[in-house]
Amino acid sequence: METSRSVLVLSILLVLGMTSVRADFVGFKIGASYWEPELVGSFIGDHPLDTPIDLVGDLGLEDPTPSNLVLTLEHPIPLLPNIRYQNIELDSTGSNAILPADPLIFNGVSYSGTVTSTFDLSHNDIVLYYEILDNWVNLDFGLDIKIFDGEVTLDDGGLTFPVPIDETIPLLYLSARFDLPFSGFYIGADLIGASTSDNSMEDTSIMLGYESDSGLGFEGGIKKFSLEINDVTDINADLEYDGIYLNGYYHF
Repeated sequence: METSRSVLVLSILLVLGMTSVRADFVGFKIGASYWEPELVGSFIGDHPLDTPIDLVGDLGLEDPTPSNLVLTLEHPIPLLPNIRYQNIELDSTGSNAILPADPLIFNGVSYSGTVTSTFDLSHNDIVLYYEILDNWVNLDFGLDIKIFDGEVTLDDGGLTFPVPIDETIPLLYLSARFDLPFSGFYIGADLIGASTSDNSMEDTSIMLGYESDSGLGFEGGIKKFSLEINDVTDINADLEYDGIYLNGYYHF
């Protein structure tokens, strides 16, 4: 599923890229990012017998260290949005000893003994945005479509029933960048999120970066991804990934 979606996304980018070349191509950015977040939170399944499960205390999940590819395409066609794509492999695994007298119950199944687990929130981002300002102040506004393709699995050597996380969630996207005079350095922030009465999601980055005259650049800062969901793919969850990130790119 992940492979087919990635192929589809890259195909869309290729088509748009060919269109932009014919229409006076303006800019393309390719980069790679490394993130080192700390994971905290808990979740509970949707079965009446399910118990709350702490990601670290109960499952012993390790903090993920995702790396990802980032592609950005900007063009001069006013009515069409610019596009950015990135994939994030947000996959955590762990193992912990659970007493039979106090088992974990997930998806209606009781787990005890040595329980190994996977909590996977890997997803693709397709960001469609417009440039509101483009000078020493850069301001972009649009829509971030997060396409999740993960799962939650508990396994104690007996029966196990993975619960897929297969959702597409649209979020508001706002990006601001302020160029520091005559230096190549800049500061900025990406603010992505949405909230309803039952669910909320936030994906925020604050960064300091440098871009050379040749287009080679790097940036680093703090990235936070949090979500509170109720009855989404049979899971209720309240979790947060928060830590430093580094990004290198070439802009041409």
